[in-house]
Amino acid sequence: MSQAIMMNFLFVTLFVFISTFVWAQTPKIVSDNIADCAGATAILTAGKYSLQFTGENGNINDLDAYPSLKSINEKNSIWCSYTAQSDGRLSLEAFIPDGKIQFIAFQNESDDVCEGIYNGSSEVKRIIQDPSNKKISLSLVTNENSLYPLELKKGEQVVLFFNTQQKGKPILDLTINFEKKDGVEDDEEDASKRKVVDLRKKTSRPTLSVMVRDVETGNPIIADITFIDVKLVPHKASGSDFYFSIDKTGKVSLKCDAPGYFFYDKVEQVSGSSESEMVVWMQPLGVGKSIKIDEIEFKPGTSEFMPSADEKLKRLKDFLALNAGIKVEIQGHVNATGDNTNDSQKLSEARAKRVMNYLIANGISKDRLTSVGFGNSKPVYEKPKFPYEEQANRRVEVKVL
Repeated sequence: MSQAIMMNFLFVTLFVFISTFVWAQTPKIVSDNIADCAGATAILTAGKYSLQFTGENGNINDLDAYPSLKSINEKNSIWCSYTAQSDGRLSLEAFIPDGKIQFIAFQNESDDVCEGIYNGSSEVKRIIQDPSNKKISLSLVTNENSLYPLELKKGEQVVLFFNTQQKGKPILDLTINFEKKDGVEDDEEDASKRKVVDLRKKTSRPTLSVMVRDVETGNPIIADITFIDVKLVPHKASGSDFYFSIDKTGKVSLKCDAPGYFFYDKVEQVSGSSESEMVVWMQPLGVGKSIKIDEIEFKPGTSEFMPSADEKLKRLKDFLALNAGIKVEIQGHVNATGDNTNDSQKLSEARAKRVMNYLIANGISKDRLTSVGFGNSKPVYEKPKFPYEEQANRRVEVKVL
C-alpha cells in the first residue's frame, strides 16, 4: 500500500471516528412543554380524554428534520405518546369544535421516538395533512379524514402530533381505542369488575399482592400500573388485582392511573422472606376533592425546586394535560412550629406559585390554575416528631375547583 493511500485511509478513519464521537456527545433535547415532542403527555390507557391546545408551538421546532413536512406550520400543537401493553391495533378519533386538525403518527423501532424525530430517523406512519373537516381518525373506514389503524406489538411506542391553525387554546376531544389480538378492546372492560393479573415468575417466592380500589365505594378499579421491582425492572399491566414475585428485600415503586381518578404513586418496603400486600386507594375526581403531593420538594427556606421534584412535576403536568375539563387550585404548605408567621405564609405562597408557573410554562392554560399558600396553618401532624411527619406537613396539594 502506497504512502498516499495509507494517509487517505487514516484520514477517512479519523474523520469517521471524530464524527461518531461528536454525534454521540450531542446533548439530548429537553423540554417539559406538551407542545414539544420531548414533553409529550403519556397516555397510559385507552379511553376518552380532553386536552387543551397550548396556543403555541412550544420551545422546539420539532419537525425541522423533515423537509417533506415544511408545509405544516407548527403553530398550535399537542404531543402525546402511547405504548402498547400487548399486541393489537390502535385506533383513535380526534375532534375540535372549530377549525381543522393536522395529525402525524411517528414510530422508531430502535431508538427513542422523539430523539428520532429530532434527528429525522423516526418514521411517519400516518399523516393527515389537509383534512376537510374538524374530525380526524384512525379507523377501518378510510377517507380524506381517516386512515387505517396502527398495528402495534407489545412494548412498541407511537408518538402522536396534533396541530391546528386556530388561534387560542381550543379543547381537543380525543378517544383512544386499543383492540388486543384476542378481539377485546381496552375501553370495553367493566371497571366495576375484578381483573386479576398474575405476573409472578416464581410462585415459590414470596408474593406481593396489589389491589386497586375506589376510596369511596371500595369497589375494584381497572387501572394501568407501572411496577418497578427491587431489581429496578419495570412491569406494566392493566387490571384491578396484581401478583408479583419478590426475590429479595428492598423497595418497590408503583404508579397507578385510571380515567376519572387522581393518579397514585407509592414506594413500599417489601421483604424477600414473607408475603406482602398493598391496597391502592384511588380518589375519584370531583369538585372540592384534592390529593397531597409530598414529593414536590424545595430547597430549605426557598421556593426553588429540588432536582427530585422533576418527576412528580411532570406527572402532575401530564395529569392536567389529559383532564383539560378541570380547574385546580395549587396549595402550598410548610412545616413550622408555633403560630403561622408572615415568613411561613409568604414561603407557602411562593412555593404554590412556583408550581403553577411551571405548569403554565409547559402548556397548561393559566385560566385553569390558581395558587394559594396556607403557611403552617393546616399541618397533617400538629406536633411532628419524625422526619416523615415533617415532610408530610411540608407539601403541595392539588384541589379540583
